[in-house]
Amino acid sequence: MKSRKGFTLIELMVVILIVSILAAVAIPIMRGRIDAAKWSEGRAMMGTIGTCIRAYCAEHDQAPSTGDFTSWGTELGFVQGDFQGAYFTYAAFNIDGVVYDPNILESPLTFTIKGTKTELTPDSYTLTATGTWTAGTGG
Repeated sequence: MKSRKGFTLIELMVVILIVSILAAVAIPIMRGRIDAAKWSEGRAMMGTIGTCIRAYCAEHDQAPSTGDFTSWGTELGFVQGDFQGAYFTYAAFNIDGVVYDPNILESPLTFTIKGTKTELTPDSYTLTATGTWTAGTGG
């Protein structure tokens, strides 16, 4: 009797089933890592804005403007091209609540920078003057 070598149809179907299950589990995990990598660009830009706010207060002894880029960007010395990343632009960031009072020793400066990108999870991050990061609601 001749011996036949090869895989049966059942064996091939089992292998395809196992690969399919692994792919179904791995794709959502990889998608979350992609969003986290994109957010690292946005968070780096927000950190740069925070550093510039601190420098502005130290140099001018007053708080800069708040709101959208047209009010705070030029005041802090930025031009629109400075915030042209691969995933984020200047329009994704907003500054609120900048208060600078050099007479308060514990915390003379407070501010909130919010970066929003609705197609990512989470959909936003917030950075405060104390360096606290808060993730938005996304999901």
